[in-house]
Amino acid sequence: MKHTLYILFAILVVVIFNDIVIAQPGLPTAPSQAPIDGGLGLLAAAGGAYAYKKLRDRKKQDDIEI
Repeated sequence: MKHTLYILFAILVVVIFNDIVIAQPGLPTAPSQAPIDGGLGLLAAAGGAYAYKKLRDRKKQDDIEI
C-alpha cells in the first residue's frame, strides 16, 4: 500500500511538472515582429530573372551543340 502511494505521488508530480517545463511562451507583441515588405518581393523577382537567364543560356548552348 505504501509503495502504491509513492508511485501515484511520483506520477502526479511528473504530470504536473511536465506541463510547467514544456509550456511554450506566447506570441510576440506587435513591435518585436519582423516586417516583411517589398524587399522580399524584389529578391524573389531577381531570383526569377536569374533563373530565366540561366535557362535561356542553357537552351542557346544546347542549340549550338546540335
